[in-house]
Amino acid sequence: MTRLTLYGRALCHLCYDMERALAACRAERDFELEIVDIDRDPSLVARFGESIPVLMAGETQICCYHLDRKAFDAYFQKLQ
Repeated sequence: MTRLTLYGRALCHLCYDMERALAACRAERDFELEIVDIDRDPSLVARFGESIPVLMAGETQICCYHLDRKAFDAYFQKLQ
């Protein structure tokens, strides 16, 4: 199963929007989603800053700010 990580912050409406969009994608794609609050780790704040939410698969950035369905689908196509 593919493991994705959503980096974001508490009280971030864009982060919540992407989380909801990803939940809707679960009917089409099989993946685990880990949600990480970057404010709990200063190195993540330094890495991502205000460029959140960021959806990653390992060290591969899939998209940021909103769920880019083309990039999301393209990532899963590469896995096949």
